[in-house]
Amino acid sequence: MIAKTLRWTPYERDGVPMTSWAEPVITDEIDDTLRAAPHLFQARVEKAADLRVLIVGRRVFAVRIDSGLLDWRTDYDALSYSVVDLPERLVKALYAVLDHFGLASGSFDLALDRDGEFHWLELNPNGQWGWLEEETGLEMSAAIAELLIQGDLDGHRL
Repeated sequence: MIAKTLRWTPYERDGVPMTSWAEPVITDEIDDTLRAAPHLFQARVEKAADLRVLIVGRRVFAVRIDSGLLDWRTDYDALSYSVVDLPERLVKALYAVLDHFGLASGSFDLALDRDGEFHWLELNPNGQWGWLEEETGLEMSAAIAELLIQGDLDGHRL
């Protein structure tokens, strides 16, 4: 499995960055010291790629991130990007999550395994996407602006 922080917190100890990313963990490493702070554990997916999916209203922007890294956030220089279309059943499932939480927008992180199956990693209601617009040319900022101008979206929070 992997362990990752619930919130990225940049801090240093003696000038050394102490930020943690997704890291592999084995059962023997899990003991009573976990009581000191919240932890998030997930099954490790043998990934072919990652996906960041920004949904704005009912507009879907899906970007495949290829890196070969366990956690792509550790080396942005190693990343390559491509715009992808998602299966309709997956889009409907992502809409359902936003609808359940009353959100008009959100950034989803998914893993794509070597068999072509998608695995849910997380939903961030305020996830970063700006660099993806620069890398792909997707009009994400315009979609956000349109949503803000439009206002309330069927009772969902902006």
